[in-house]
Amino acid sequence: MSFITTTPDFALETVDLRKTYPGRRKTAPMEALKGVSLQIPRGSIFGLLGPNGAGKSTLINILAGLTKKTSGIGRIWDFDIDKDPRQARAAIGVVPQEINMDPFFSPLESLEFQAGFYGVPKRERRSMEILYAMGLADKANAYVRELSGGMKRRLLIAKALVHNPPVLVLDEPTAGVDIELRRQLWDYVRELHARGSTIILTTHYLEEAQELCDQIAIINHGEVVACERKDDLLKRLDHKTLVIDPIEPLSVVPENLSAYDAIIRDDGSLAITYQFGQQSVADLIEQVRTANIRIADLQTEEPDLEDVFLALTYNNQDTPSSTAKSA
Repeated sequence: MSFITTTPDFALETVDLRKTYPGRRKTAPMEALKGVSLQIPRGSIFGLLGPNGAGKSTLINILAGLTKKTSGIGRIWDFDIDKDPRQARAAIGVVPQEINMDPFFSPLESLEFQAGFYGVPKRERRSMEILYAMGLADKANAYVRELSGGMKRRLLIAKALVHNPPVLVLDEPTAGVDIELRRQLWDYVRELHARGSTIILTTHYLEEAQELCDQIAIINHGEVVACERKDDLLKRLDHKTLVIDPIEPLSVVPENLSAYDAIIRDDGSLAITYQFGQQSVADLIEQVRTANIRIADLQTEEPDLEDVFLALTYNNQDTPSSTAKSA
């Protein structure tokens, strides 16, 4: 939009954002967000992760103007969502989880109507350009109800782009789509990012977040339990796994390795998890040789985002703030 001319340091910022849903009859009030503070750098691909019910959708809905916050501050492209709601909403495009659109419109009509809602002049509309980019140009005049599920999801992304927002929120964009379409979507997301868009991604496919995102926040029970660069987040766990592929497959862990965190995997390999600041690979290999295990191959496995995610959420269900780190 023409009035979005600033280039703030943070594409999106929240300060002590809270949301409490009132209780009903015998149900107590439910605190969905408990003081969420985030600073999402302009130009980043930012992962917003958390278990079901953690508060991610509530946060997105507040920023999109669909849910009223209880207290706190929210800013999109430096526009306050309370003081400058029109500008704030124009600065963000949200691709929702649920597919919800008029089945009797064509994709082209859907984009034209969406652009009209945002006040985009006809001469500035890019409906066909966006449909081409999303691989939907040949379906421009078909009924939406005739589109496949994957095509409908691409159309949701197209609708979020009609007003050229500098911030794009993708809420589970690849849920239920096939591998090929998922790759196409991520290729286009990378292209948008290369053009300068800030991408905020929520997903349960943690390998996607690990591949795409440069910074990640993890929310649990309405609180931010981690918010840092992906590489720093992956360093939180101080362990690695040494995987030994023996010439003769093993069925049990040798007695001299029973004191270690060692298991036999289904393929007969021996996996030993160790703290790399306290134990060395050389010492572990010596123990393996002492057990008369002949080594065919070996490798080390680094902790991945799933390991960190589980450590910060499911392993701390009762004390979600015990691992909290300032955002």
